[in-house]
Amino acid sequence: MTMKYKVLATLMFTLIILQSCSKDDIDNAANGINKIGNKQTTGSSANDILSATKFKSIVIELAYVEGFEPTANAVDNFKNFINSTSNKPEGISVIKKSIPSLGNAKYSIEEIADIEETNRTKYNNGEQIALWVFFTDGKSDKDSDETVVLGIAYRNTSFVVFEETIRSFSDSPFEPNRSLLEATVINHEFGHLLGLTNFGTDLQSPHEDPEHTRHCNVTSCLMYWEAVSPSGLNGIMNGNSPPQLDAQCIADLQANGGK
Repeated sequence: MTMKYKVLATLMFTLIILQSCSKDDIDNAANGINKIGNKQTTGSSANDILSATKFKSIVIELAYVEGFEPTANAVDNFKNFINSTSNKPEGISVIKKSIPSLGNAKYSIEEIADIEETNRTKYNNGEQIALWVFFTDGKSDKDSDETVVLGIAYRNTSFVVFEETIRSFSDSPFEPNRSLLEATVINHEFGHLLGLTNFGTDLQSPHEDPEHTRHCNVTSCLMYWEAVSPSGLNGIMNGNSPPQLDAQCIADLQANGGK
C-alpha cells in the first residue's frame, strides 16, 4: 500500500499538560463541579476508570466539529471496549455535542486543551467519572512529511482524535474502513487513559517497548506503537474489528481493578 507518509502512528509521543489550579477551578470545586479531578496527568486515573471502588459509572462527553462526527460503529465499539476492560456496574453513557469549527488547519495540544476548557460540561460527580473525547477538523501541528498523528491522550480523562486526518487515510480501495480506523485510534488512546503501557498501571510482566515507551512490545497488541502504521493498516484492512489487547496488557489492567 503506497502512502504519503513513511510512518503513521496514533501516538508519536504523549503530551502531558501539568495544570495548576486556577481560581475558576477552585470556585467550581466549591460549587460541586470538580474540574480539578479531570485536569491531572495521563494515566493517573487508571484505577478510577477500571475499578468500581470510587466510580460506578462512566459518562463520555463526545464532542466533534460540525461535519466530523465519528461513525456510530466506532462509538459502539468504544463502549464495548470500555465494557470489556472496566468494572462499571451502573453503566456507560455517551453524550454527543457538535461545536463550530475554529477554522484552524492545524491544532496544537494547548489549543485542544483550550477547546476542552470552553466546551466541556461533564466532570467527575459523585460515583460517576467523566471522559472528554474531541474529534477535530484540523490536523495536529506535530505532523510532518514523515509522520502524522491520529490521536493524543493528553490528560487523565481527555483525548483528541484528529478526524480529518483519519478520513484522509480511510475508505479508499486500498485503505481501511473509516469506522474501523476510528475505533482503532479511539481504543488505543483510551488505553493510555487506562495507564497502558506502564503509564499509571503497573506492569505485571516486562512488556514495555524500550524504544517506544508507554507502548507494548507485542506487535499484534492494540498498544503496540505501530498499531496504525502502514503495515498495521494493512493488517486491519480486511478485518471486522480493531486490534485487541494482548494477554500481558490485560493482566496489567486486571491487577489495577479492571476486568
